[in-house]
Amino acid sequence: MYHYLQKYNRFLLRLNVKNETSRLRAVVLGSAVSNGPTPSIEEAYDPKSLEHIKAGTYPVEKDMVAEMKAFNAVFKKYGVKVYRPETIENYNQIFARDIGFVIDDVFVKSNILPDRERELDAIQYVIDQIDPLKIVRPPAEVHIEGGDVMLWKDHIFIGTYKGSDYKDYITARTNMHGVNYIKSLFPHKIVKEFDLVKSKLEARDNALHLDCCFQPVGKDKGIIYKRGFREEADYLYLVELFGKENLFHIEREEMYNMFSNVFSIDEDVVVSEKNFTRLNNWLRENGFTVEEIPYAEISKQEGLLRCSTLPLIRD
Repeated sequence: MYHYLQKYNRFLLRLNVKNETSRLRAVVLGSAVSNGPTPSIEEAYDPKSLEHIKAGTYPVEKDMVAEMKAFNAVFKKYGVKVYRPETIENYNQIFARDIGFVIDDVFVKSNILPDRERELDAIQYVIDQIDPLKIVRPPAEVHIEGGDVMLWKDHIFIGTYKGSDYKDYITARTNMHGVNYIKSLFPHKIVKEFDLVKSKLEARDNALHLDCCFQPVGKDKGIIYKRGFREEADYLYLVELFGKENLFHIEREEMYNMFSNVFSIDEDVVVSEKNFTRLNNWLRENGFTVEEIPYAEISKQEGLLRCSTLPLIRD
């Protein structure tokens, strides 16, 4: 028994994430250092990046590094332990949420787009601090990314795409194999999937992940975009669960700007983009402290604050 305890104590990271809003203690924050050149049109993974590549407005490294520095400064202000990925030269490592996620005390390695496998290697030094018995890698047929996985009380919400043309959409990142895999891992939880709208060409009609059209904040509130769901029943499920009065409804352009992709450090502390005036005012009116930072350049890649983080420990 003593030897087991000795061995267990070697693992410094006692993972614990049961929701989206409890006090954050440890997180992986992506990196924009050595982000590489502007991708070609053929290399674009999502319609918003494609739009900015074509327009010549794709973000440059120095601006994205500055935005992530501002995010990191907020974590430091609240005493959060921050891990950063090791630098891969000329490579986009901003969106740490895609590569893995924690449910309870289990670290799930995502089956991500094959081109992005190196991003997991870049946080191997973090994974090495976790009990290997608490690390899982889904089988190959399971597609799942952290932006589609959301924890709330006894629920696990999962964004997916149920269209028969799933394989034709690079913007469809989590399949029903992924939903069923999480159901099998966490049989005691209520796992509810949401069928999301997808577009390869129009970012305003593409919910890349669930956190692009919905996210809980605080103890009983949420941010939601009704038209992000293919089925009205999925939207109504959340309305029933949270109560319509507790949901901040965003418009099409606000969804495009990633209003639902803010990030909670605590039940009453939310990090948000400084230009999200309508949302930030609503949050303050509802008793939240809003830490406003610039993140508009990174948002041009169809990802924002939640996308850039991989929480490891919450209270």
